[in-house]
Amino acid sequence: MSDTYARTTTSAWRNWAGTVTARPARTESPASVDELVDVVRRAHADGLRVKPVGTGHSFTAAAATDGVLIRPDLLTGIRDIDRKAMTVTVEAGTPLKRLNTALAREGLSLTNMGDIMEQTIAGATSTGTHGTGRDSASISAQIRALELVTADGSVLVCSERENPEVFAAARVGLGALGVVTAVTLAVEPVFLLTAREEPMTFDRVTGEFDQLVAENEHFEFYWFPHTGNCNTKRNNRSAGPAAPPGRVSGWIDDELLSNGVFQVACSVGRAVPATIPSIAKLSSRALSARTYTDIPYKVFTSPRRVRFVEMEYAVPRERAVAALRELKAMVERSPLKISFPVEVRTAPADDMALSTASGRDSAYIAVHLYKGTPHRSYFTAVERIMTAHAGRPHWGKIHTRDAEYLAGVYPRFGEFTAVRDRLDPDRMFGNDYLRRVLGE
Repeated sequence: MSDTYARTTTSAWRNWAGTVTARPARTESPASVDELVDVVRRAHADGLRVKPVGTGHSFTAAAATDGVLIRPDLLTGIRDIDRKAMTVTVEAGTPLKRLNTALAREGLSLTNMGDIMEQTIAGATSTGTHGTGRDSASISAQIRALELVTADGSVLVCSERENPEVFAAARVGLGALGVVTAVTLAVEPVFLLTAREEPMTFDRVTGEFDQLVAENEHFEFYWFPHTGNCNTKRNNRSAGPAAPPGRVSGWIDDELLSNGVFQVACSVGRAVPATIPSIAKLSSRALSARTYTDIPYKVFTSPRRVRFVEMEYAVPRERAVAALRELKAMVERSPLKISFPVEVRTAPADDMALSTASGRDSAYIAVHLYKGTPHRSYFTAVERIMTAHAGRPHWGKIHTRDAEYLAGVYPRFGEFTAVRDRLDPDRMFGNDYLRRVLGE
């Protein structure tokens, strides 16, 4: 019996938030591209569909399957660092946390990243994971080449020069074009960021939003529903020296207040929703202003230990303030009790077919609720506002949009589906979620 067969199991799979459960016919953990090719070919011979899965941080059923579930746990590590081209080629199953620490040891860094780093590199890029940036875009936008195994078992490499039409689609590929096995990313010498966190009123943030975005390399803020309070964060490059948060003060802000106390507050709010507005007022005042300087991933990312469900929409950046004000008015006139802050970030336009920032400068508005809290009423009301502003849902977060709607807000939607038709005409990599968002 080969090693590949020895790593075959039939256990159920559940995502991080517990919103999706799948029971695949079998689960495979290939340790090489050759083994993965064999897995795909056997699945085809058995008439089974194939879906790769990362760490399950998507809230949608993008990775669910009743066929063959591929875990990339053994496809990890850095293949190559090219200091002349300033790129790193990394195996698809490598967690962002491991990649960031390995790059830092080499004196290198990604230019931008999201606010958590538990995901695998392939999972994060396939769903369009992003941070916030005036000039620098999502992790997918930093990809310089991709390697993937297609439905016929071929290993396809794509870049701007090699299979460019696949490259334009596969950087945010939703797992619909094949199984990503390696990603080549642009990197740069490690640098320092100074983070300035500061409370600010909702009216001031929205009134000065364009200025705050223009004046800072990375700007984001959190609005606390049921209050007029926000917490802002401005990250800009610094000449140093490094001045990370103190061990005690950092633990108080990032662990005790943002995770420990917040966990208790969310639990109380879920049990007694009437307490949420009062808790929100206290929470919005708990985090004080602070400034610190550190290497990028330690500034961009934060621990997220409180489990939640999330919806996020990208709207044209010029419509962000109007959408936010409508969201605030909706919460204030409704009986909804919202325990989680609303997160707002930005990204410049990019050239990827299904990137949420494809062809337009974008603002991201993300809403959350504590895990186990009924979310349908809130998310439905938010979605109504965001779609009125031509919003594009994050591919890995809860939404109800279908292919008809998405084709109307993505000018290059047909380009993506044409590549899919060519690479996977029999929908070996399909599932119910992809059928809804991409069509048959």
